Amino acid sequence: MGLLVAVAVSGCASIGKVQLIEPESVGQKAVDAEKGWWYARFRMDWPKDADPAWYVDFILAHRVISPALDQYEKAISLWRFHRRAKRDQGGHEFSFIFFASRETAQEIYRAIQSSRLLERLIAAHLVVDTIYDDTTVVLRPDLGATSDRNWSPEIQRTWPFYIMGVSRMWLNLIDEVSKETLKERGLSNLDGLLEGYRKVNEVVEEKWRQEGSHAFLHHLNAIFGYEPVLIYERRLMNF
Repeated sequence: MGLLVAVAVSGCASIGKVQLIEPESVGQKAVDAEKGWWYARFRMDWPKDADPAWYVDFILAHRVISPALDQYEKAISLWRFHRRAKRDQGGHEFSFIFFASRETAQEIYRAIQSSRLLERLIAAHLVVDTIYDDTTVVLRPDLGATSDRNWSPEIQRTWPFYIMGVSRMWLNLIDEVSKETLKERGLSNLDGLLEGYRKVNEVVEEKWRQEGSHAFLHHLNAIFGYEPVLIYERRLMNF
């Protein structure tokens, strides 16, 4: 059953003219076969009858990926995070996905693999598998190559710009919350770090529940002129 839902109902009704400036190294279609999309995947332990350890994603993003991203961001055209947890072969998986040259991909993979914290997470069996792409060949040179195939070509090619902003905001939010939440916590040992990021996860989730409707969905709806969006209703409305 289809349902037309206008996400935003109040506030911020005026929108000024905005000029979209694309990153210099990326156009609407990838033409340099030396560049493409690359994945760094991390699969977490997920015991039967237990909830996914979502806070491990936070540690990976903030303490493992972020340093590599800071070091190589100028060489990355587009990037994003992907999180999923389903009782299938993939299980609980966190991914860092980026558009760059093969040489940059190799450097980023080396930076990630050299993380001592990642080694500790693996040794503690919190991360049970790490998967990196083969950098000898560019398999995904098109901008829309990692977008949902069910979307229109225009959405496939432009969505990576949107989700990069979302991912940056999420990472910055983790950083902001961590400054206060992790203050005076014992982070030198792994147990203290896990407990600290468990709390960070709780705070970020609460901010999503309490502020996400206006801060994210309302303003996204405003960008599209408050046009309603087609939602297939399942009662629990996860966007």
